Amino acid sequence: MTTETSPVPSAPASAEPEMLTGSGAIIRTLELLGVTDVFGIPGGAVIPLYDELMTQTKIRHILVRHEQGAGHAAEGYASATGRVGVAIATSGPGATNLVTAIADAYMDSVPLLAITGQVFSTSMGTDAFQEADIIGITMPITKHSFLARRAEEIPAAIASAYHIASTGRPGPVLVDITKDAQQNLAPFIWPPKLDLPGYRPIVKAHGKQVQAAAQLLLAAKKPVLYVGGGVIRAQASAELLALAEATGAPVVTTLMARGAFPDSHPQHLGMPGMHGTVPAVLALQESDLIISLGARFDDRVTGKISEFAPNAKIVHVDVDPAEISKIRFADVPIVGDAKDVIADLTLAWADAGQGSEPDTTEWWTYLHGLKDEFPLGFTEPTDGLLAPQYVIQRIGELTGPEAVYAAGVGQHQMWAAQFIKYERPNSWLNSGGAGTMGYSVPAAMGAKVAEPDRVVWSIDGDGCFQMTNQELATCTINKIPIKVAIINNSSLGMVRQWQSLFYDGRHSFTDLNTGHGTAMVPDFVKMADAYGALGIRVTSKDQVDDAIKLALATNDRPVVIDFIVSPGAMVWPMVPQGVSNSFVQYAKDHAPTWGDE
Repeated sequence: MTTETSPVPSAPASAEPEMLTGSGAIIRTLELLGVTDVFGIPGGAVIPLYDELMTQTKIRHILVRHEQGAGHAAEGYASATGRVGVAIATSGPGATNLVTAIADAYMDSVPLLAITGQVFSTSMGTDAFQEADIIGITMPITKHSFLARRAEEIPAAIASAYHIASTGRPGPVLVDITKDAQQNLAPFIWPPKLDLPGYRPIVKAHGKQVQAAAQLLLAAKKPVLYVGGGVIRAQASAELLALAEATGAPVVTTLMARGAFPDSHPQHLGMPGMHGTVPAVLALQESDLIISLGARFDDRVTGKISEFAPNAKIVHVDVDPAEISKIRFADVPIVGDAKDVIADLTLAWADAGQGSEPDTTEWWTYLHGLKDEFPLGFTEPTDGLLAPQYVIQRIGELTGPEAVYAAGVGQHQMWAAQFIKYERPNSWLNSGGAGTMGYSVPAAMGAKVAEPDRVVWSIDGDGCFQMTNQELATCTINKIPIKVAIINNSSLGMVRQWQSLFYDGRHSFTDLNTGHGTAMVPDFVKMADAYGALGIRVTSKDQVDDAIKLALATNDRPVVIDFIVSPGAMVWPMVPQGVSNSFVQYAKDHAPTWGDE
């Protein structure tokens, strides 16, 4: 079915439509959609578009050094603001280099518009130079894809993609445009008619379902608000705070939801999951009611799903109906936008209770006991090297909650999620579902372009950093002064931790020779200098604060701090893979008692 009114802004009416090349139509469409920044790199199949980009001033183009960097930068831009991030690449290998970032955005529900060039329409299917079926390649990892073979098709394709990317459950959409479509002339008609049969995201939840959830919440003795990244994507943090304070229920925020609820709030138990806090993990496990808000019962949260929260009823709120009961059966399924549903649930709870609030005193006594007995902490390394947890904690304390923190993947990611205090949404960026090494530096770059007045830290590992550090050149040339903290344990730390715990300490191919007592290849301080950044090395605890303060005071170029930390440091708490969350370990050989055990 064709929509007669487009969900896109209108343009001033004119007597005759303007004739534009397809490339001109791409730029004009992006302008009318409100896009102000794009990340990309040219190639043969997008030369016409790049030629047009030179003739305009409304859209800032950031020339990256690798297409994966463009994709992650667009992700960081989107995740820091809630706006759609835009990445551009040429055909063939340029387009395939975007695949990792597209998959990452798909897993984490990031609104991303990927625009790729394609060979001439007359050459498609002939294995022409730099031809790749990027539509087919990305089909499983996009919300939708469009192929524009003619200039006339471009405005509707891009406007449709933007609409799909930013509505319902956000995600990546790809628009592949042939080179001849970019070159040819066509009348520019705006707004275009969007032909999106079947695409009708449900925003408003069914009232009876919300009332049923309110009744369960009133009857619960051990409720938990299980908050996922969907609350941040829906910009529903204020509504969440109101619901939590009205009901008095404890709150846990997943890795993707850090900052959705203030860490300083007394009802916050921390992050659940494999490396979550003991109170958060056991609160879910022992609850009698889980209100899941924009979360998807990911395996890293549930542990062994058949043994997860055995006594809990489930209220599952999600804008994507495919997530409801996919992993854990929902006693009350609610399809709708988290912002609207949470507000409705708060009202329904107040109406249903009429002053007779449930007594959760015993539940809170138990949870406070867990918080007192199992506070988040760490032990100093015995090798005399820096504790990575201390370094990350000081970065957070000296920088504050108004900053943006973008992590890579691995041990440093978990420590950054644990030891930095997040007080606001969109302050924590990471690759949660895909676990993409190399995410941090370009994502931080994109966030800094989006939020130039905020301090932006890339908290990275020495392994992750070597995958996308070429974007330091982009930062230096374009005056994007991010701060990079390399948590340098000279190894692929999380893999090394698993090898230490589960493979009898056989550290097979996880030593990277970047840190203490090694050849230090590469030397990250020299590398920073080569890229025009300020390079600093920190080897002792008394140097940590001064280095962070110098980084915070340096805003004319990127800063790279090489923190030489202990390779023996591990992430705790931990739930080993494939077992019940009841077996959460607070530290090595230290697990809390659970239930009647």
